[in-house]
Amino acid sequence: MFYELDLALLHFFNGSQSAIFDQFILTLTNGLTWIPLYIALFIMVLKNNESMSQIFIIVGCCALGVIFSAGLDDLLIKPLVARPRPTQDLLVKYTIDTALGYRESNFSFFSAHAANTFTVAIYMIFLVRNRAFTIAMALWSLFNCYTRLYLGVHYPSDILCGLLFGAIVGSVAYWLHLRLYYKVTPHFRYVSEAYTKTGYSIGDIDMVIATLVLTFIYAIFKSVLSV
Repeated sequence: MFYELDLALLHFFNGSQSAIFDQFILTLTNGLTWIPLYIALFIMVLKNNESMSQIFIIVGCCALGVIFSAGLDDLLIKPLVARPRPTQDLLVKYTIDTALGYRESNFSFFSAHAANTFTVAIYMIFLVRNRAFTIAMALWSLFNCYTRLYLGVHYPSDILCGLLFGAIVGSVAYWLHLRLYYKVTPHFRYVSEAYTKTGYSIGDIDMVIATLVLTFIYAIFKSVLSV
């Protein structure tokens, strides 16, 4: 029964009859599309921390979380579970809509896109502590998850488990960051409308959110022009 529900939800989210939207989703599911966002996040960290040791701890803990999340999934969990992707499973592949022939190989459980993006999102949300930023980063991760369902390369259960794993890894990475960061930094609590309580400039947060929005706009223009 669980499998039938999983498959029914996948069919609900999977595909459309629009070549433009297919291209839009393919653009946003590509990790390279989000490089400007990662650069914007790095610039925010760079501008709001005073020493290289602070920056190294923040970036290092986040990178460690992503490496652990991706490595454990791709090197251990996926080969161990060996669940075929919906687009590769002979029982269901012909019921799945594909976008421009996009199928992917490798295994399905669990989604590295969900785990990796949510690891970054949770870590950065704890780091910055701003409502608009929290909403933006959560929506960014969830939309990445949606692209995987739209393309039919993951079941909803793959996504949910990836999100759960990402939440755990992101939280542990932030805990590690706290253990290291406050050994080199006094523990301040900022009280200002221009900064979050963890000391991040609202202007720099707006820059990150603007980069996220502009990336979506870029994907829209690219999808329209490429069809």
